[in-house]
Parts: sequence; structure tokens; C-alpha cells
Amino acid sequence: MPLVKIFARATMNKPIRLAVLQSRLCDVWRTKPNTTKLMLFRVEDWTDESFQEDCYVDIRAKGTEERTRDYVLDGMTQVQEAFRDENLIANVRLETYEGERYFHVPPPVEK
Repeated sequence: MPLVKIFARATMNKPIRLAVLQSRLCDVWRTKPNTTKLMLFRVEDWTDESFQEDCYVDIRAKGTEERTRDYVLDGMTQVQEAFRDENLIANVRLETYEGERYFHVPPPVEK
């Protein structure tokens, strides 16, 4: 848990401090930094909806018994608050996956 992809328009000038946000999200989800990866993507544009967000935050997380719908929705609200504390308006989306369907091949360790 979790992979957090943050999309922001390339023209947005507000700072996005990934280390600060990572620390806050680790607190929200009770995870460690080595399992909570944040990635920032600067994009040219996106289609407007009814939101005027600074960031679109797409979270992928392992589904567990503890992560009930209410728990996840509360956590998503806390994620929005973490971004708000950084002066950023976040549109947050979260998708869970089953652990048995997750695969990962890290790069080889140099000896």
C-alpha cells in the first residue's frame, strides 16, 4: 500500500513537496515510506469536469479486511486535507486490488 500518482498541470506553479506528502500519507494509511511510493506527473492539460483541482491524485492500494469502505473514504478525506495543508486542491481517487493478483519485479540489486 499504496502507489500514489499525482497529476498536475505543467503550468501550475504551486510547489508539490513529495516528501512532506509521503510522510502525511504514511500517517493516514499507517504505512512505511518504503511501501508508499509517490510519483508526480506534469501534464499539458486535462478535460475539465465540475472540479477546479490543482492535482488529480490516483491511489492504488491493497484491499484488506481492515480497509472497509468507511475506513477508505475517511482516509481519502485525510489525503485531501494533507494536500490542502500544502495549499493544493486535490481530486482523490482510490482503487484497491486483491493481493493474490499483485505482481512486482524490482530491479536487480548490484553486487
